[in-house]
Amino acid sequence: MKRLFSLTALAVALGCGCAQAQYSDGSIKIGVMNDMSGTYSDLSGQGSVIAARMAVEDFGAAAKGMKVEIVGADHQNKPDVGSNVVRTWIDVDKVDVIVDVPTSSVALAVNEIVRDKNKVFLVSGAAASDLTGPKCTPNTIHWTYDTWALANGTGKAIVKTGGDTWFFLTADYAFGHALERDTAAVVEKNGGKVLGKVRHPFPGTDFSSFLLQAQASKAKIIGLANAGSDTINSIKQASEFGITQGGQNLAALLAFITDVHALGLQTAQGLIMTEAWYWDLNDANREFAKKFAPQFKGVYPTMVHAGVYSAVTHYLKAVEALKSDADGKAIVAKMKEMPTDDKLFGKGTVRADGRKIHPMYLFEVKKPAESKGAWDYYKLRATIPADEAFRPLADGGCPLVKNCSASARRRCSASC
Repeated sequence: MKRLFSLTALAVALGCGCAQAQYSDGSIKIGVMNDMSGTYSDLSGQGSVIAARMAVEDFGAAAKGMKVEIVGADHQNKPDVGSNVVRTWIDVDKVDVIVDVPTSSVALAVNEIVRDKNKVFLVSGAAASDLTGPKCTPNTIHWTYDTWALANGTGKAIVKTGGDTWFFLTADYAFGHALERDTAAVVEKNGGKVLGKVRHPFPGTDFSSFLLQAQASKAKIIGLANAGSDTINSIKQASEFGITQGGQNLAALLAFITDVHALGLQTAQGLIMTEAWYWDLNDANREFAKKFAPQFKGVYPTMVHAGVYSAVTHYLKAVEALKSDADGKAIVAKMKEMPTDDKLFGKGTVRADGRKIHPMYLFEVKKPAESKGAWDYYKLRATIPADEAFRPLADGGCPLVKNCSASARRRCSASC
């Protein structure tokens, strides 16, 4: 268990102003939990701790008299480990807000604990759309992306361009199941067919038998409903088996710039993917990446890192407005009430179901000859407007929404 708390010593206390008495235990404590050492460590990991720290610094917490402490921990992609960390953080260390938490099975467990303890949960890394559907709570905001948005972006685009028969290679846990489910629904809604599916252990290393089943299906598209090193290894092994050379195409339903970096453009070129953020879209993103990368082994920020920065920024604004970090439900309600506005995601909103609303982007990985340098990997194929990027509010089955009147649904509070 030693590794679990290896980062709890990484505490950043900023400022000691006179307003400390407004905050429980004299400070605002942020707990960043994710995979620090395994399959998701590059796309999330310690980079999310760095992103949270950058958000606190850029917010000017010290100058505002707000003492902020950041702690980090490795959940090892295990719900029981993550649950134990969060309970200790809240009950013993008095952590006020839990941030990031990739691996949807862990996030869904943390979601219940945070609600019961009346703290705040800001999800950047986890993808399961159930977090703003049947599992929504008045204490959670799902910030960066989700399985519905990925399916709506990548799945719909591929079907519309002729990829109308699919076989799914799916990570066998909550995230993979949700991504497969949401993408299959989009495929079928747009006239495509799902010819089959196979589920692999998470995390996995040998995908040969699963890929051979996908190859035998003759589906035009093999949908990879996995992420991180599982996606990287699936793509590498598919190339070794000559699957793409045989006429089938791979759809990376959740891929990150760190995956493309690991694969190399020669292997990854032509992949289509949906993301919420890319470092080279505008000057503000480029500035953030330039400051971030030297602190994270030269690795450029992913959308998960950007989401952590954005979510923490908005959380601090709400705490400042309330002059208190004590009541999690009140803070989340305030975050929903206030328009979101930061340098990485721009202007947006948080809906009643806890879904942060912003545009999504459909990218294609460049050919090696098209890249101008390190980490120059994407070309923009389409911008998905904010009002189309995420599941309609009425369709998710969130209990915070279903009892609201139609006129109030757009801005109803967490108490509705």
